[in-house]
Amino acid sequence: MTPNDTPALPSVETLKAQARRLRETLTEAGSAMSHSRSLEVLARQLGYRDWNTLRAAADRPALPEPTARPNRPLPPVQTGDRIAGRYLGQPFTGEVLGIAQMNGGSHYRITVQFDEPVDVVKFESFSSLRRRVNATIDTTGVSPQQTSDGAPHFRLENVL
Repeated sequence: MTPNDTPALPSVETLKAQARRLRETLTEAGSAMSHSRSLEVLARQLGYRDWNTLRAAADRPALPEPTARPNRPLPPVQTGDRIAGRYLGQPFTGEVLGIAQMNGGSHYRITVQFDEPVDVVKFESFSSLRRRVNATIDTTGVSPQQTSDGAPHFRLENVL
């Protein structure tokens, strides 16, 4: 079971009570356990990384799927998406390693790992290969920064 499979979580107080019962049961069976350890075990049983992650999920109000918020568009890509596009005029394919919202959702900072290194220098006398880049994009996947010829630094063309 993963956190996304869990339809609704009980309250934090209920989760703590479950951890307390787990600790008491294991202690009676001869396996003493601290309360903090029982919280961690309960979180893992429910598919969460640790107690802090479970608690944050339990505190968060349920949102309809997808988790779009009013007046805030969904990002053009998600972590783990395979994408294709152009970086500094060069075509690429790669994977989105990270995304962070900026300016209240009007822009996103993404980290992309290219499948093949991209040469960001147009001169034939030398090269500068990039394998991983950070870029700022808007909700359409286009970077507001531009090269001297007016082309955007980063352009998302396709989510594969």
